[in-house]
Amino acid sequence: LTMSAPAKVEMESVESSLENLPPQDKTFVQKILYGDSFSAVEIPEAVRQMAAQNDFEVKAFKQHGVIPEQTRAPRIVRVGAIQNKIPVQPDAPIQEQLRALHERMAVLIQAAAGMGVNVVCLQEGWNIPFFMCTRERYPWCEMAESATNGPTVLFLQELARTYNMVIISPILERDEVHMNQIKNTAVVISNNGGIIGKHSKNHIPRVGDFNEASYYVEGTDGHPVFETAFGKIGIAICYGRHHPLNWQAFAL
Repeated sequence: LTMSAPAKVEMESVESSLENLPPQDKTFVQKILYGDSFSAVEIPEAVRQMAAQNDFEVKAFKQHGVIPEQTRAPRIVRVGAIQNKIPVQPDAPIQEQLRALHERMAVLIQAAAGMGVNVVCLQEGWNIPFFMCTRERYPWCEMAESATNGPTVLFLQELARTYNMVIISPILERDEVHMNQIKNTAVVISNNGGIIGKHSKNHIPRVGDFNEASYYVEGTDGHPVFETAFGKIGIAICYGRHHPLNWQAFAL
């Protein structure tokens, strides 16, 4: 009996897969994933060209279902989310890795500015390769840096001022005030370049032999909510999103 090998099927994205559903099912699934309905926003040609030249993808959507107020004019806030990639191999010298990450992120944030983004959220630990699955501390913890005057914060403060943009920057932090503890910390940078505050990951996954506590400690700063020019922001980092009381505490 001879059988042909099944065709290789690759999923481009969750959104593209939803296009294969019947319209009623697609609407139902999208409501579960994203809430009320949304529509695509046109990408400016300059941003399209930037994406093509620098090998990244841009998508934009407008959320519907917001109830208009009777006494205040509506205000549109544009929020961007950036998922980066490692631009150089993780065995390169640490300073070379960080420089390449900064150069890459500068382009992506420029594209976000071209879309009119007011608040941009970077990925968890974007100033490092995602090394938590390696069970190795060296040399990765050398990439931890200050959340107030480290090279990544200084770099993003300049971009925040340039583009009038609030930047949420999750980094691997070396907390010099608390005995150089390593933390998984999101720094909130104001649109004028100042540091509004920071919040450290408060739920660390310990699943089987996967234990991120090998690299950093839990945050003990509670559930701060940061007042920005474009609204109030609370930050649940990675595993924290699985804990409903985490979200409740930020809301309260």
